[in-house]
Amino acid sequence: MIIGISILLGFLFLKVYLPMYTNHGESVSVPDLSGYTFDEGVDILDRAGLQYEVSLDSGFNTDLKTFAILKQIPEANAQVKTGKTVYITLNAKNPPMLKMPNLVNTHLKNVQDILSNMGLERGDIRYVPDIATNVVLEQKYRGVTVSEGFEIPKGATIDLVVGDGMGNQILAVPDLKGMDEVEAEFLILGSSLRVGNKYYLDTDSVGAGKVLRQTPQAASRVKTGELIDLWIAKDN
Repeated sequence: MIIGISILLGFLFLKVYLPMYTNHGESVSVPDLSGYTFDEGVDILDRAGLQYEVSLDSGFNTDLKTFAILKQIPEANAQVKTGKTVYITLNAKNPPMLKMPNLVNTHLKNVQDILSNMGLERGDIRYVPDIATNVVLEQKYRGVTVSEGFEIPKGATIDLVVGDGMGNQILAVPDLKGMDEVEAEFLILGSSLRVGNKYYLDTDSVGAGKVLRQTPQAASRVKTGELIDLWIAKDN
């Protein structure tokens, strides 16, 4: 009788109690949460009878909304038991900061790979006269020339100033003294030259915004693409 009762209890434990305790045979398919917002993802998991936990790590994708779900463990369509915890990674609110690479003197065909590998976008390409063909002369972020190591957000768009290979011509520098700043810039660009540094000085001798002096001097012989620095009267 004792042996029979033991066998019966063992049978009930294995075939009845244990399957009920472990939800034997009750499994669900993990839904695909990628691209959903955090609130949407939580609602989907709740309806599937699953728990969630947000990973301390985060990523960043410019194409997705803030706090959108980037990654999940277990992966979508995995078969798990009801109540299983799904770990989710969210899209960060602010992009991580990157150090600007040095693209100057790099051939244009290699620039795309460098930017892509860093999570940056290539923006506008502006060709200027220079003896180098398709070689980067300047790198700009939001219209400002930036140097190597300058911090920019991941996903930023980098504009490029590139040589057109036509820089072996010799030109005479135009006389810019007394001209308005904007007019001087147009004349420089129209002469196949480039605007260099601009310095603003206090003076009472000429009106504000007028060019006081320039380097190289007027009538100097330079190659196309040469930088012309300007000293301009400050607006008080």
